Amino acid sequence: MSDRLLGLLCRAALLLGASISLAHAHHVMDYALPVTALDGFLSGLGHPVIGVDHLLFIAGAGVLAAPLRRGFLLPLVFVVASMIAAAARAGGGDWGMAEIWIALSLIALGALMLVARDPKRSWIAALFFVSGALHGYALAQSIIGAERTPLLAYFIGLTVVQCAIALSAWAAARWLAAHRPQLPLQQIVGAAIGAAGLLFVGMPVL
Repeated sequence: MSDRLLGLLCRAALLLGASISLAHAHHVMDYALPVTALDGFLSGLGHPVIGVDHLLFIAGAGVLAAPLRRGFLLPLVFVVASMIAAAARAGGGDWGMAEIWIALSLIALGALMLVARDPKRSWIAALFFVSGALHGYALAQSIIGAERTPLLAYFIGLTVVQCAIALSAWAAARWLAAHRPQLPLQQIVGAAIGAAGLLFVGMPVL
């Protein structure tokens, strides 16, 4: 049963990635800068969902942290790092980061989920912090130049949706561990995320 689920999830990740290119300028406002606070808030809510690479990492972070004591705190490291990096870029910081680093972060997360049965909290926290900074930097590209009010609203929306995704994945993984202990959820999700990361590496950036 687990082998079948593993195959299905890997194929789902490949199909999902094939349908949506790597998004370094995800935007729910038709790529226009948000003008009002509502525009900014909706943009922040939508970006990690429209961006499949970001969505996969945040959800995977919740799953990886689920077995750990007070593990729900670990995905928040990703969220905090992403907000710091996004704010830095929106404020004029330019790291010259290539989009491939986002895909590589997915591969790293997938590999950790597949290989490490009991990863150290410090490893997870380090991965989440570095990856959060990379993802936050990429997400901020489409908000550069916005006025202060929609920019602040964007950051609020981005924080809310990232926390909601990560904590929902964490709670779902905890529930499955309690009710379906035989299901190798971490390995299944890790394989799907790693497969998506490999696919994104080979996709052209539009």
